[in-house]
Amino acid sequence: MAQQIIFFILAVVIAVFSVMAVTSKHIIRSATYLLFVLLGTAGLYLLLGYNYLFAVQIAVYAGGVMVLFIFAILLTNKPGEDLRKELAVRRYAAGLTALVGLAFCGHIIYYNVKRVSSLVAQSDLTPQQLGHTMMGTDKYQYLLPFETISILLLACIVGAIMIARKR
Repeated sequence: MAQQIIFFILAVVIAVFSVMAVTSKHIIRSATYLLFVLLGTAGLYLLLGYNYLFAVQIAVYAGGVMVLFIFAILLTNKPGEDLRKELAVRRYAAGLTALVGLAFCGHIIYYNVKRVSSLVAQSDLTPQQLGHTMMGTDKYQYLLPFETISILLLACIVGAIMIARKR
């Protein structure tokens, strides 16, 4: 029962701060709200017993990526400056796109949850198998996306350095 209460508290924190992150007019506040979303996600990992993912979430995302975000914001924008308001048409288009995306994700989850839960129930995954899956190069293994994300982060760092040198 306590786990359910903690889950609902974390879910509310994540939902509220997510909405605040995208609706705030101050970009530094948006980044701070995003930090709370990432910390709430780390709390979910801890609740599920994924201690390693909890540590990675805190160290990499809540620590490293947020530092990069704030560094980029401070280099490219005046932090006290308000963001300009978007046109009403763009707001409605963004809301409609978000609703379509939510419906699409709901459709995928609804029709695949039974199949995935039966596959998980059949397999008894060890940490070694999980490691081979995450860092393998065979079909349905994730080394290529992992390396792609590392190249993306490297490009962000190089871009931040180039912007900082031009100032």
